Amino acid sequence: MEDEGVVVGSSASPGPNGRRSYVTMDDVAREAGVSRALVSLVMRQSPKVSPKRRERVLATAERLGYRPNAMARHLASHRTHTVGVLLNDLHNPFFAEIANGIEEDASDLGYRLLIITGGRRQQRERAMLEALLEYRTDGIILVSPRLSGRQIAADVGSLPCVVVGRRIRNGHVDCVMTDEPRGAHVAVEHLVELGHERIVHIDGGQGAGSAPRRVGYLNAMEQAGYKRHAKVIAGEFTEHAGAAGAEALLRDGELPTAVFAANDLVALGLIDRLEQDGVRVPDDVSVVGYDNTFVAALNHIRLTTVNQPRHEMGREALALVLERVGGRTRRATRLHEPTIVVRATTAPPR
Repeated sequence: MEDEGVVVGSSASPGPNGRRSYVTMDDVAREAGVSRALVSLVMRQSPKVSPKRRERVLATAERLGYRPNAMARHLASHRTHTVGVLLNDLHNPFFAEIANGIEEDASDLGYRLLIITGGRRQQRERAMLEALLEYRTDGIILVSPRLSGRQIAADVGSLPCVVVGRRIRNGHVDCVMTDEPRGAHVAVEHLVELGHERIVHIDGGQGAGSAPRRVGYLNAMEQAGYKRHAKVIAGEFTEHAGAAGAEALLRDGELPTAVFAANDLVALGLIDRLEQDGVRVPDDVSVVGYDNTFVAALNHIRLTTVNQPRHEMGREALALVLERVGGRTRRATRLHEPTIVVRATTAPPR
């Protein structure tokens, strides 16, 4: 049952510990000279209250600064109109752009978001997922989670859940994703068409999407007849991993003619480190990223990259959650076809 209220303005009086106190239904009822039950009826917009008494209660509530307790109200209705969003990493603009797509539609539909990050660590991710579940959200969206599919399914149970960026083989979890192996294949195809043979891949380590991109790269190199040139440098979805990959290549003595980076951040870290040693991109080494985040399009970067429709993926994830809330039980998967966006970091080899 709805119980307490909260005041935001100056009408709240300080309590004994110096904090501002809450204005409750009891306070409103006492001030208006009516029963608490009547105040509850007014707050729930019941037609059983006369206009005169409704006006009296509302005027008193406004004067006192009463605000209904959303948590209690939602518990009574079994809906919170809130969706929890767990992002893998706030530093990566890919996740921010997906969150932006979710937020755009959520606002229009009257839903609020609880956004939290796992910080690229499974243990923290598990703790943050538990925190979202404690808030009793109507559904959960997990963006590129590192938790195993089995763990995710066990934790969320029957709660509507959508995973973005990975395929989870569980009938209760929906997925929104890009064809990752195809995306890597598209990147390699572009470089091969330019005439590159010695193409290196810096991967995303344990990050979601890293393994299928790595597989796609190796398959594409084999299909192009360049399997002997295939080389994978272990990395992560960060600029630091890109810089570390560049240092590994510089130590080898002979640079490849092209690098396919696991994502845009890896590509940026790679380019920055190579240019510090006088290696020119794309004159000496061509570079392809992945995600097509907003930084890739900046005029001084102009990174060739594989596009994922980030905003659309976010909107689809929210739509799938709300479909589950509405009663859909059949599993759904949205698979996007990646495309190459050619800019200034790729060119034919010298």
